[in-house]
Amino acid sequence: MQKLFYQDPYIQTFTTVLTEQSQDESGKWYAILEQTAFYPEGGGQPYDTGTLNAQKVIEVQEINGEIRHYMERPLPETTKDVKGNIDWERRYDHMQQHAGQHLLSAAFEELFAYKTKSFHLGKEVSTIDLDTNELTEQEVLEAETLVNKIILENREIETKWVTHEELSDYPLRKELSVSENIRLVIIPDFDYNGCGGTHPHSTSGVASLKILSLEKQKNKIRVSFVAGNRVLKQLHETQQVVSELSSLLNAPQNGMAEAVTRMLGQSKEQTKELKAMKEKLLEYEAAALVSQTELVSGRIIIKSVLQNRDMAELQSMARKLVSARDDINVFLIAENAGKLQFVGARGSKTDLNMKSIAKEVFAFINGKGGGRENFVQGGGETTVTGDKLIEEISRIITSV
Repeated sequence: MQKLFYQDPYIQTFTTVLTEQSQDESGKWYAILEQTAFYPEGGGQPYDTGTLNAQKVIEVQEINGEIRHYMERPLPETTKDVKGNIDWERRYDHMQQHAGQHLLSAAFEELFAYKTKSFHLGKEVSTIDLDTNELTEQEVLEAETLVNKIILENREIETKWVTHEELSDYPLRKELSVSENIRLVIIPDFDYNGCGGTHPHSTSGVASLKILSLEKQKNKIRVSFVAGNRVLKQLHETQQVVSELSSLLNAPQNGMAEAVTRMLGQSKEQTKELKAMKEKLLEYEAAALVSQTELVSGRIIIKSVLQNRDMAELQSMARKLVSARDDINVFLIAENAGKLQFVGARGSKTDLNMKSIAKEVFAFINGKGGGRENFVQGGGETTVTGDKLIEEISRIITSV
């Protein structure tokens, strides 16, 4: 089979002969052609898509030396001649990202001797993993600057088939994984690398490259980047976000950082004030409850059903109550959306075992929790109302 994408990666349409059409083990239909411009998945580059006689090609794989063009449905049985059309926007994007990766990996190695351990060409963003556990902002800037300098120099991107014996003539960036059918991609005086992917004819075809972010990956650093048309797309999306934020913050772009810092400071102060107000409210509620005691089996009890309270609030109120009176036993229940929250606490002068009471409470509401003999907390299902659970707690105390 002739691989037209190696003869000229810019071929977008071609005509050929259908040599075979079949189904794989999973039942997917594929076509084998006499020649093809469809690039199969491999070497970190995704497969091409497009059409064969207007039939959509959804995946291309090279299996056992044959290139399979997977389609949504088979071509008519009488088909002999085939016209192929490559989704050029997708293909050229892959060419830009792949060549951009060559440039970026070469730049990091030339400047700092950081080798690239892996490469992923993603749908939106591509990544390389560098063999280093630290990468500074200055190093990122220097590598990005060098890449874009080489792009503007419009250097030729050569491809060459060589024998294993001829490899010693080239300063390869990394060891090859094959010993025959060796294809080199060369950017003269900058990068020499074994690669089976497609690339523009010159570095200017990459247009530009921008590093977006860094992420630590065990003992490596993952560098996310975009190249070519993706840079403009990223710039457009970023500008939209900046414009919206500028409007919301009522600040110019160069004043946004200051506006956000000021807003965060105000937010922290408001959160602090809100917390203080909630704490004061809990003190008032606790003070009101202290006088609402009742006697159950000779024990002084305070019980209350509250609405939409989180566990932290229940715990805080319970502690305030037993601090105010050391002879009371407190049971607080919160009815929240879809669940009941429960806290039990005792003062220092009562010996009611909250842990044993909680065990029966949790069984009653199909819940779970934990704690000690003097303080417990947990939650369960709203199979009963808070008032019904209070009644059950009184029954449990009576039977103790």
